[in-house]
Amino acid sequence: MTSSTPTAFADGRLHFAVGIEDTFVPHTRPGHRALDEYELTGHYDRWRQDIDLAAASGATAIRYGVPWYRVEPAPGRFEWTWLDRVVEHLLEVGLTPIVDLMHYGTPLWLDNQSINAAYPQRVADYAAAVAGRYADLLHVYTPLNEPNINAEWCGETGAWPPYLTGADGWLKVAVAVAHGIVLTQQAVRAELGDRATFVHVEAGLRYDLDDGAGDTAADSVRRREQRDLLIEDLVCGLVDDAHPLLGFVLAHGVTADRLQWHREHVARPDVMGVNYYPHLSTGAVGGTGSPDVDAAPPPRGRSGVDGLDAVLRRFHQRYDAPVMLTETSARATDDQLGWLDDSVAHVLAMREGGFPVVGYTWFPLFDLVDWSYRTGTEPVAHYLEPLGAIRLVPGSAGSPARELTPTFERFRALATAHGAGRPGDVAVAR
Repeated sequence: MTSSTPTAFADGRLHFAVGIEDTFVPHTRPGHRALDEYELTGHYDRWRQDIDLAAASGATAIRYGVPWYRVEPAPGRFEWTWLDRVVEHLLEVGLTPIVDLMHYGTPLWLDNQSINAAYPQRVADYAAAVAGRYADLLHVYTPLNEPNINAEWCGETGAWPPYLTGADGWLKVAVAVAHGIVLTQQAVRAELGDRATFVHVEAGLRYDLDDGAGDTAADSVRRREQRDLLIEDLVCGLVDDAHPLLGFVLAHGVTADRLQWHREHVARPDVMGVNYYPHLSTGAVGGTGSPDVDAAPPPRGRSGVDGLDAVLRRFHQRYDAPVMLTETSARATDDQLGWLDDSVAHVLAMREGGFPVVGYTWFPLFDLVDWSYRTGTEPVAHYLEPLGAIRLVPGSAGSPARELTPTFERFRALATAHGAGRPGDVAVAR
């Protein structure tokens, strides 16, 4: 392999990136199939072609996940052959990998998954192994993608292992993954020192109140927004005696010693990544309903660049770090080109106004398999979600073929036109 020093996104440029959907939930149970996006989309077979397409898109960075359950098939035993080839090719084509160490899911051998008492140290040991093996090659890491959604799916709705439910389950998973994020960041830092850049990634959720909603509903929305940021608040050492959700945290069994530990072991992001989808990221709240910290999420609504603007500003204000749009896309049936144009234009306008947004990521590069596949019974092709700039086209045999779309060509044009440093670009300090 040849060494490459990736940018730390602090050079004043707007970095265009793509990502490959990398959800890994390998556990099965009656009525639940394994969900490995690399396998279902054929990426394990077509990884070289997919990486070449990512480079051809005009992107200079790529969000790329490591399948922990495959890389460490037994405790402390690592299988590097496939990942070695992938990393080498990513660098050969000039892409800066933003390494997704955890994009949901744990190894099959870790019973009770994230609430296993050993989970925080286990995930940190795995992170240290990855960072140590590629210390001269990979320097940009995301410890865990979307902590809040992890807590929702694994701890609140019971959809994924360890299948907990309710606010109590949400908080059990939240505290465990927060602990794991801190130990992971410490482990990577120990291997890389100042060469490490950490891009934390959280879902950028917002809530729209209907005209008939009153003050009570508005107050509940504020509390829900506070809960959506609670895990990142823990990681950043911000849950103190003045935190608005302190009572909620203590009521569900989190100890004062645990909160003190987080205040003493802070793992701040160098870049705060925000995932935002116009059709998924807004909760629709009616006049008689109100999301609260003890309630299930409200139904999804729709929002455009106003929502994008709001969530980027909220995360920057809260964590005082430059932000990166780490996931966005729209369905092919929902004016995908229009969203690409509008969202890029808005990010450029924010930068021109002095706002420190350092990256834009179209995610996924090619279509993904909807998570409903896990509980469904139909063939994979039934669950393909047309969010990518590249269509997946099922064939009679083998993995789906890749077909470029006008969105791919438009993304390449935008990345070429706006991705290079220009006079007057915002200079962002780390």
